[in-house]
Amino acid sequence: MLHSFLMIGQSNMAGRGFLNDVPLIYNHHISMLRNGRWQTMWEPVNYDRPNAGIGLAASFAAAWHLSNETGKIGLIPCADGGTSLADWDVNGALFQHAVSQAKLAQKTSSLQGILWHQGENDSQPDNARYYGEKFAVIIKTLREELGVPDIPLLIGGLGDFLTEGVYGAYFASYTEVNQALKKYAENNPNCYFVTASGLTANPDKIHIDASSQRIFGVRYFESFQKRQHVFEPLKNETEMVEQIYRRQLSPAEEKGLADIEFSMGKLSVDAYKAKISTLM
Repeated sequence: MLHSFLMIGQSNMAGRGFLNDVPLIYNHHISMLRNGRWQTMWEPVNYDRPNAGIGLAASFAAAWHLSNETGKIGLIPCADGGTSLADWDVNGALFQHAVSQAKLAQKTSSLQGILWHQGENDSQPDNARYYGEKFAVIIKTLREELGVPDIPLLIGGLGDFLTEGVYGAYFASYTEVNQALKKYAENNPNCYFVTASGLTANPDKIHIDASSQRIFGVRYFESFQKRQHVFEPLKNETEMVEQIYRRQLSPAEEKGLADIEFSMGKLSVDAYKAKISTLM
């Protein structure tokens, strides 16, 4: 049985890390839902905008596979950049789309968790003060709609770099949003807060950079695996990311990569033939 996870929120869940900044994660045990079908994961997983890039989901899934070597995991990408809680209203298109995709995934998988990261667009005083109340309605309704009242919810914190960028003044109340997210996780069963402390950003100081997204995904996995909050950076998080990168590809995965590189014009016909001949 495929173990699936719903990805929901805004751009830092979708991923804006630069694609060329980190090694590739490619694993036939990790799938993503595209056009109603499970396909081998390829980044960007959550292609919501032309600048979609590295998110936390790939390293989350890769860490999951390290602990479940015979299992298979599926990602359900439904995050949308630049969205506020108002955009995620339970009667709105984004919420309904996430529900429909998760229900579709439930036909061929076991929904195991929900990965949430959102709040930057609500980091203004007028929105931040009501964040916890609105967030509670969204999560309650989401669990009810999917018939999974006890499913683990992993809630990522906002980065401390938000007030340092060009649009820093816009995020003046980000700590209030963080507190609301943390309070919700602490006061509700099967909800876990994952800190963004120490993570670094792209030059815009809004989006978590690729290397930190890899670390963030490992933190999300640690929270899911142990069913506990992650309030501080993990002592071994860098080593876990390196372990993911060191994983040896199977011959089938090597061929899959060669097929992709050839179809993208990165390998000549002769180089492609030579590469796959070693895998026969």
